[in-house]
Amino acid sequence: MCMVKAFAYGSGSVEIAKTLQHHRADYLAVAVADEGAELRTAGIRIPIVVMNPEKSAFPVLFENNLEPEIYSFKLLKDFIAAAGKQALTDYPVHIKIDSGMHRLGFDPADMEPLIELLKNQNQVKVRSVFSHLAGADDPRLDDFTHQQISTFSACADKISSAFSHQILKHILNSAGTERFAEYQFNMIRLGIGHYGISSLPEIHLKQVCAMKTIVLQIKKVKAGETVGYNRNGKVNEDKMIAVLPVGYADGFDRKLGNGVGEVYVRGQRAKVIGNVSMDLITVDVTGLKVQEGDVAEIFGDNISISEIAQKLNTIPYEILTGISRRVKRVYFQE
Repeated sequence: MCMVKAFAYGSGSVEIAKTLQHHRADYLAVAVADEGAELRTAGIRIPIVVMNPEKSAFPVLFENNLEPEIYSFKLLKDFIAAAGKQALTDYPVHIKIDSGMHRLGFDPADMEPLIELLKNQNQVKVRSVFSHLAGADDPRLDDFTHQQISTFSACADKISSAFSHQILKHILNSAGTERFAEYQFNMIRLGIGHYGISSLPEIHLKQVCAMKTIVLQIKKVKAGETVGYNRNGKVNEDKMIAVLPVGYADGFDRKLGNGVGEVYVRGQRAKVIGNVSMDLITVDVTGLKVQEGDVAEIFGDNISISEIAQKLNTIPYEILTGISRRVKRVYFQE
């Protein structure tokens, strides 16, 4: 199962989904029904799971043949009733178990009444049972991870043994797949991993995306002058600066201003000088042979997403999903 929620982690959901469909991924997963509907409109025909469905989205689910995660008795009863009104039978659903993360999901104590409810109707059919690991990327939490896996396995066995058809089981996310491969069950859920980012330093994946811009203008700034809003970019000696058309509206965080962030241009790094604006940044290119029109890398082969995330005290997910849709995506295959 491949996660293409949140605009495919900022990479472009339709284009990524088409590639995954071409390579015969078994399942795609999105967060909300409208994301799945967009993929159906674009011609995606492989199964799509909606991870955070709500009652108001049921018509979109039915119209686009989207398979919901079911995480509570109320949602299950409402969905059974809605499917019945549509005269549907055996509509595929995916049962979420709360194995200890305490977000969405049925509690382990719910298994008997859950099974009874599922067996006494024919509107829905369980396609898979799954759970989510809270800290698979953190060795300090390995005991808890094993506890989660044990809890999930027991619940999944109870559900699968109550029905004659095959029910898929899955709990591993990207980090779980890297560190707990023995618990793959029938399926894994790849998220940030198939975008080329690992939480483990010993795992060297190839980042699949880069963000680049160009140099709009080169300017000389004299000692004692300032650059940018609030005059925060103080210049103590004569400098050459480059102005680049990228800003916080594009996903270049304001906290990367004033020497924190860098870009890669002409084979060297250049620090951001002054505040990050909505649409522009300025970088110090003193001593570099930079010209207007040169390509500057925001992240890619020379500046990793993980490095930027570390500077911002956040995670790579936030960097990727924070890139706005106005940033042009260009796709290529090697």
